[in-house]
Amino acid sequence: MCGIAGYFNLQAPTEGSLRLLERMIWSLRHRGPDGFGFFQDEQVGLAHARLSIIDLEGGWQPICNEDKSIWVIFNGEIFNYIELREQLVRQGHRFTTSSDTEVLVHLYEEKGADFVKELNGQFAIALYDTRKQSLLLARDRMGIRPLFYCLHRGRCYFGSEIKAIFSADTTIPRHLDSQVLQDIFTFWSPVGADTIFNGVLQVQPGHTLLLSRQGLGNQQKYWDIDYHAPVSAVSDEELAEELRALLIDSVRLQLRADVPVGAYLSGGLDSSTITSIIRHYTSNPLRTFSVVFEDEVYDERHEQAKVIEYLQTDHDQVVCSYATIAEAFPTVMYHTETPILRTAPTPLYLLSGLVRQHDYKVVLTGEGADEILGGYDLFKEAKVRAFIAAQPDSACRSMLLKRLYPYLALSPTRSASYAKQFFATDVNPEADLFYGHQPRWKNGQFLTRFLSDDCKMVDYSPLNKAMEYFAGQLKGINFFTRAQYVESKLLLANYLLSSQGDRVGMAHSVEGRFPFLDHRVVEFAARIPVRLKMKGLNEKYLLKKAMRDLLPPEIIDRKKQPYMAPDILSFFGAATPSYVEHLLAPESLKKSGLFNADMVTNLVEKCRVKARQGFRENMALVGVLSTQCLYDQFIENWREHCPETLPNTRRIID
Repeated sequence: MCGIAGYFNLQAPTEGSLRLLERMIWSLRHRGPDGFGFFQDEQVGLAHARLSIIDLEGGWQPICNEDKSIWVIFNGEIFNYIELREQLVRQGHRFTTSSDTEVLVHLYEEKGADFVKELNGQFAIALYDTRKQSLLLARDRMGIRPLFYCLHRGRCYFGSEIKAIFSADTTIPRHLDSQVLQDIFTFWSPVGADTIFNGVLQVQPGHTLLLSRQGLGNQQKYWDIDYHAPVSAVSDEELAEELRALLIDSVRLQLRADVPVGAYLSGGLDSSTITSIIRHYTSNPLRTFSVVFEDEVYDERHEQAKVIEYLQTDHDQVVCSYATIAEAFPTVMYHTETPILRTAPTPLYLLSGLVRQHDYKVVLTGEGADEILGGYDLFKEAKVRAFIAAQPDSACRSMLLKRLYPYLALSPTRSASYAKQFFATDVNPEADLFYGHQPRWKNGQFLTRFLSDDCKMVDYSPLNKAMEYFAGQLKGINFFTRAQYVESKLLLANYLLSSQGDRVGMAHSVEGRFPFLDHRVVEFAARIPVRLKMKGLNEKYLLKKAMRDLLPPEIIDRKKQPYMAPDILSFFGAATPSYVEHLLAPESLKKSGLFNADMVTNLVEKCRVKARQGFRENMALVGVLSTQCLYDQFIENWREHCPETLPNTRRIID
């Protein structure tokens, strides 16, 4: 793991300075505190901040091939690098290190841009071909590792985080995109290549981008989740065995490192699955970490204790209070670089801090299982709504909705009549491509009411944008798998793996690894019949079947409780932090111009009177506050500082 940054001259070569690269990579020092490396010629500048995990001595970057015609910097891990290296050695390639990075340059020599299809890993890659005078940017299939770029004055800047781009040149514009803000408030994330910053784009998951003297090419898709493939026709038992075998192999591969590897343990099925596989199928020491809360509504320490005792793990936990969440929130926003609608990333930021305090750099987590194996209440909700739509005259059908969201204190299912209206149970599930997501997106449309008149665009519709982006992939598949695909592309890639994943982990130089998101597991899961993902309303049925003899029954059969954290309660409890008062004050709201100051003031007063509010109010408060944080940090008070000399610098080449 690490941070990468650099530039490519699209027009006639212009002089680039090492100082520019130093500014960019210094802003990413939290991603790679172990040293810095550089490469420059008249066409390109490459910079790397290293977090040493594999080949601790020899794995410095940039790395080149034998004749120095190909250079690469890379953020992430290639888990099948040993097998690829053996193959490349047989083909005559010579290696000078034992790192996974060096595999990339030699594989590119053999396969060209298609080399990414051979990789099992999580990565953001910048590969420079001196002969072709081209730079190839590539991102892993599921979007685990971030990669951004921006065009400015004939030069393309890129980096693992947007702050690296802004650090390159003070003349690069920094503006929040009002359309993307509406998208985030509706979907919880941007759509496609967009980011909240106007002019800054992301390389999309499963895509490459080629830059050359001829210009900037279009992003090219090299992989996608294929829900159109025929479903597997083998028995339930065989599918469970195959899923277990794939997960075991994925965990074994992702434990490859020259440093200790730990695991996150939430007490739920997914993290318990990964932890149990480590215990039963590897010799890796079992070191686990978890978040617990002072507020019992969010706390899962009792469930965690059952798994800890069952698997005999060496365990540590961080206790989160309202105050610690509020205190860390602005720092979390600096790292996420995008508005968020819940405080949930903040406890995970505190958790990665605990991991780093114990000298661990790598943890395995259970992220991704809900998306690919059918675990979310959103999928369950869609099944219930579809069942009700098929039997519209039955008076008892709407009572099924009361089985949804039992863990929410203010659930929309408290009233059967309100639930029926909220969940739009009379809609044909096959007629609406976004059938599974419409109730959630209704909440988002409530949030957009808080935007200022200047920020709202009368002729702009986030739903139309989503339709244009997704329609081709969603046609011809059922409502359940459509919901899985959309969830994987929006919430998973742009929020869970980013704001709640990479960003809060790498803020403390901790790399998260995700065995459920091994592309072989994802491809297998896409072929599982829907009835085995959710049998009746029993979510992740096949995973439970596969793990039945490796986990205690109370974990396998436990009612799902998604990870959440206190939102409004963190900011309007015993005391309100001064930054909250400042950022939500009418004068600050008017200065940013993003929100209706009167509506936000009314919401704030409502929160002062009663801090335990409903789902929509919680999202609105956090959405406004997080956006105001971004405006304050990246627009109004942006500062970049870089020391005259960077510590532990290697391989400076002009």
